[in-house]
Amino acid sequence: MTVAHLMLALVAAAAAGAVNAIAGGGTLLTFPAIVGLGVTPLVANATSTVALWPGSLGSMWGYRRELGGARRWVIGFAAPSLVGGALGAWLLLHTPPAAFDRIVPFLVLGATVLFLLQGPLLRRLRPRSAGASDRAAAPDAGPRWSFLAAQFLVAVYGGYFGAGIGILMLAVLGFMGLTNIHRMNGLKNWGALCINAVAVTMFAGGGIVHWPIALTMAVGGTVGGYAGSRVAQRVGQQGVRHAIVAIGLAAFVWLLLRRPGGA
Repeated sequence: MTVAHLMLALVAAAAAGAVNAIAGGGTLLTFPAIVGLGVTPLVANATSTVALWPGSLGSMWGYRRELGGARRWVIGFAAPSLVGGALGAWLLLHTPPAAFDRIVPFLVLGATVLFLLQGPLLRRLRPRSAGASDRAAAPDAGPRWSFLAAQFLVAVYGGYFGAGIGILMLAVLGFMGLTNIHRMNGLKNWGALCINAVAVTMFAGGGIVHWPIALTMAVGGTVGGYAGSRVAQRVGQQGVRHAIVAIGLAAFVWLLLRRPGGA
C-alpha cells in the first residue's frame, strides 16, 4: 500500500463523510474505493465499517436531546441491535471470500435501491412529523416485540454489510407509529452506533480489517463530515443523490464483471 493509495483513500473518505452529512449513502463511495485499491471485497466491507464508525459517534451526539423522552426505546433498541449486529458480523467472518465476491454486487445493488427509495419515504414521513409527539406510538412505553424482531433482522444485515441500514430503520420506526422525524433519526443513529460497534469489535478481532486504510479513512471521513455539515444547507441534495445512485449502479456492474467468471 503506497502513500498515493492512502491519499486516494483519504479523498474517498472525505467525500463519503461529506455526502453522509448532506444526503447519506457514504458507504456506496468508500466500499468500491477500497476494492479499487486492490483489497478483497470481504476485507473492504469490514474496513469500510471500521472507517466510518467514528462518524456515527458524532451523529449520535448531535441527536442526544431528541432521545431524552424515549429512554425505554433507547434501551429496547440496544439489545436487538447488538445481538443482530453480532450475528451479522459473525456470518461475514464465516463467509468464504469467494462466496462473498459472488453476492456483494447484489448487496451493493440492494443498497443503491434503498438509497433511491430514501427520498420518497422521508417525504411521506416528514409531513406527519411537524409538531408530532409520537403519541400514537407511546414512546415512553417502549417498543413492541414486533419492532424488536424487525430491528434484529435489520441489525443482522447491518452487521453483515451495512449500507442502507438507516433507511431500513426509519421504515421500521415509521411502521411502528413513530411520527417525529427528529426522534426517529436519533433512534436510527443510536441503532447504527450499536450495530457497528459490535461489528467493528468482531472484525478487528477476526483480523479482516486493513488498518492503514481504515485509519486513513476515519480521518478523512471525520473531516469530510464536518465540512459537509457546514455546507449541507447550501448544496442541492438532489444532485448529490443522483451522483451517489450513479456511483452505486456503476459499482454494481463493475463488481459483477470482476467476479470469477464475470457476470
